[in-house]
Amino acid sequence: MIRIAVANQKGGVGKTTTAINLATALAATGSRVLLIDLDPQGNASTGMGIGHNLRDHSSYELLTGQSTLEQAVVPTRVPRLDLIAATVDLSGAEIELIELQGRTHRLDKALEGAADARWDVCLIDCPPSLGLLTVNALVAANSILVPLQTEFFALEGLSQLLQTVERIRARFNPELSILGVALTMFDKRNNLSAQVAADVRACLGKVVFETVIPRNVRLSEAPSHGMPALIYDHRCPGSEAYMALARELIDRLPKRKEAA
Repeated sequence: MIRIAVANQKGGVGKTTTAINLATALAATGSRVLLIDLDPQGNASTGMGIGHNLRDHSSYELLTGQSTLEQAVVPTRVPRLDLIAATVDLSGAEIELIELQGRTHRLDKALEGAADARWDVCLIDCPPSLGLLTVNALVAANSILVPLQTEFFALEGLSQLLQTVERIRARFNPELSILGVALTMFDKRNNLSAQVAADVRACLGKVVFETVIPRNVRLSEAPSHGMPALIYDHRCPGSEAYMALARELIDRLPKRKEAA
């Protein structure tokens, strides 16, 4: 199972929107997908239509050893897409994990029991911080996908995240790689968006996906209906962009994914 952390320590960059719509797009193309909500806000869970009454077991219990992977998984309305939801209890996990053995490897150990026969890809929606929850995701992941808003401070925040990735490589996970940077919330009417996009591409080159995710009201509306934009309105520009991004992502995945 290929594990991808969707991470950016800056909030409001379209991270959760990217995670749920890429997960849906990958499932639509035939992959068996596991989406893990590791953000205490639980937006990915809500965006997939999993209400609080359906979150008996969550990523919090998984990290603290109170539930197994099988107990925590719930199916979604999207065929081939399963979810491990988040609850507000996760907000206290940063403190609780400090006292636990192997605190940086809790998620990695929990996922060791995941049979490749059940899922092809695991997407981990990280919180907007570089704390222990995100560290757990990066230790467990094979690669990281970075949603990057096309705004003035984008490169500054990206630099901090890349430094964290290097530290994770050096100390815990030497195999961790950058799968790609996805430019989000692009406003073609705004010269600043185009300038930031050009600067990011000049700095990072081919690491940046060709597909750009536009600002789109349907992307913002979909979570309030408990569904990904790809189901809410699959013809809107945002949905079409995420399908294109998923195709690019598939091309970057290891060849063993194709043989699954």
